[in-house]
Amino acid sequence: MTNVSGSSLAQQFQQAFGRAPVVVARAPGRVEFIGNHTDYNGGAVLGAAINRSVTVAAGPNADGRFRLRSTSGTPSLDLAAVPAGRLTGAEAWANYPLGVWRSLGDFNLPQPAGFDLLVDSDLPPGAGLSSSAALELATALALLQLAGSGPITPDRLATLGRHAENKYVGVPCGILDQGTSAFGAAGQLVHIDCRGPVFSRVPLPGAVHLWIFNTKEKHALVDGLYATRHRECMEAAKTLGVALLADLTPARLLPLLPKLTAEQAKRAQHIVAEHARVHATGEALAAGDLVAAGRLLTASHRSSQHLFENSTPALDRLVDLLEKHPAVLGARLTGGGFGGAVMALTRDSFTPADAEVIAAQSGSHPEVIHLLTADGARVVG
Repeated sequence: MTNVSGSSLAQQFQQAFGRAPVVVARAPGRVEFIGNHTDYNGGAVLGAAINRSVTVAAGPNADGRFRLRSTSGTPSLDLAAVPAGRLTGAEAWANYPLGVWRSLGDFNLPQPAGFDLLVDSDLPPGAGLSSSAALELATALALLQLAGSGPITPDRLATLGRHAENKYVGVPCGILDQGTSAFGAAGQLVHIDCRGPVFSRVPLPGAVHLWIFNTKEKHALVDGLYATRHRECMEAAKTLGVALLADLTPARLLPLLPKLTAEQAKRAQHIVAEHARVHATGEALAAGDLVAAGRLLTASHRSSQHLFENSTPALDRLVDLLEKHPAVLGARLTGGGFGGAVMALTRDSFTPADAEVIAAQSGSHPEVIHLLTADGARVVG
């Protein structure tokens, strides 16, 4: 999909529903800079809100119905009431905005009695750029305005979006996706201490660029692999007598590893070391040491590849190729894994031609996306 301007989407809303929308809201996707699966383990993460986003136009429905459409051509819905269970098949995309509506009630926030919603996006689905969180936050901002609510703080907005995805979509995600989309700022990364959560920003030097290599491999987290890793981590923490794996340091974990199964040990090693890498990356960026930051990114991928086992051969091949390029500082899978995309941090001298050569050599024919950091979720019209 191509993300249209707010005014253009308002015109499409007029054509779809016969009247102008009351509100247009936009939320960016995000790149997981570093911190793979550390969020729900109580650790820290670094994310970047990006200049690709989900935009929604919305208006109240006088008949109390829930009408949802998308510019992508996915099935439209016209419901007399929000279903108690989850929608399946081609209609499953609607679980995100409908889950947000249900979450407003859970948070004692006003809910519009009915609404019409038109969704547009230029975030490639399944690429690990979190189109789901962007849809949740944009929808939440729009529905709150329809209901006459006052402003919502970014931290509460992020928590609301996460609640919707956990409870009503069934993905046990942490706060990374929603937190980065809510707190994003151009030229900066979002640092999240997920135990709080506590949000802050880390400047990203302007001489570097983010590139995404989207393999378009299946990246359906609800299918179970994400949930399996979540369960393995929780079981490892319980066996080790800690609330969450991020409570441990690498030195404390080492003598405890014999208590775990072989799989649990690998998962725990990844999470504990990854948490330490997030802290070290923040320090490296603050010191302007881009070489050190890049090495930490690549080390993160190797840990995902060998210990957390949420990479794929196509992602590994891309990292291998990128690592050899002199203008690439570091590269790693981004997002939940099990498909999706690789992120590369590069110098100015890395060009679109360089990216296309690497894409061709990889054999997986990835889509190449050059990204900029961007501001967080907001009402735009």
